Amino acid sequence: MGTHGWAYRRRQPEGTVLYEAVRENLATLLAEASEVGRGLPRYVERDFARYLECGVLAHGFARVRCESCTDELLVAFSCKGRGVCPSCNAKRAHVTAMHLVEQVLPHVPYRRWTLSFPHRVRWVLLKEAGLLSDVLTVFLRAVFALQRRRARRQGLRAGQVGAVSFIQFFGSALQVTPHFHSLVPDGVFVLREGGVRFEPLPPPTQGEVERLLKGVRHRVLRLLESRCRRPRKVR
Repeated sequence: MGTHGWAYRRRQPEGTVLYEAVRENLATLLAEASEVGRGLPRYVERDFARYLECGVLAHGFARVRCESCTDELLVAFSCKGRGVCPSCNAKRAHVTAMHLVEQVLPHVPYRRWTLSFPHRVRWVLLKEAGLLSDVLTVFLRAVFALQRRRARRQGLRAGQVGAVSFIQFFGSALQVTPHFHSLVPDGVFVLREGGVRFEPLPPPTQGEVERLLKGVRHRVLRLLESRCRRPRKVR
């Protein structure tokens, strides 16, 4: 391994500020959350617990041996978490991005659409299984309908659209903040002779975005109301 000019060095998460803060304050956080309510969601507790074991040899490792030079090293197991661990998050993001760029997404312009929610709605969305997925469907249908309407105004009929979406559960300060990031082609796909052709669209106007948001808000509140979960005083 040394002949290639590099050597494996284990990352040491236990020496970082984040790891130290979580290790010293997690028990207090869980206790206080239980005192003021029902506590943190189980997946939050699980992610924090797994993060404290991620990359630490004492919690498990693989022994790797090079057959040619007989050199050996220990590689600590990772948590593969989605919320807290910066190392696993970065690796997951890198691998997913490579897959999308190389094998999924056509080479066309894209626009990122983001939808977040007020505090009262966030907890409702997280408490009922499947509700986040239903709300994402409402959101994407509204975006797709907008794209098709704008395409028809340019004489493009039967335009097809699609999206790649990710649901995030945390904000930058690790607060529980479910929100959507959707990557949508900035145009429509139209069937032409010889195949499918991409037809770009101009950027949406401020008025179009505001009307879309108003429609999504109305449909989401109706969905929550149908599940008997409508929060009070949502603005």
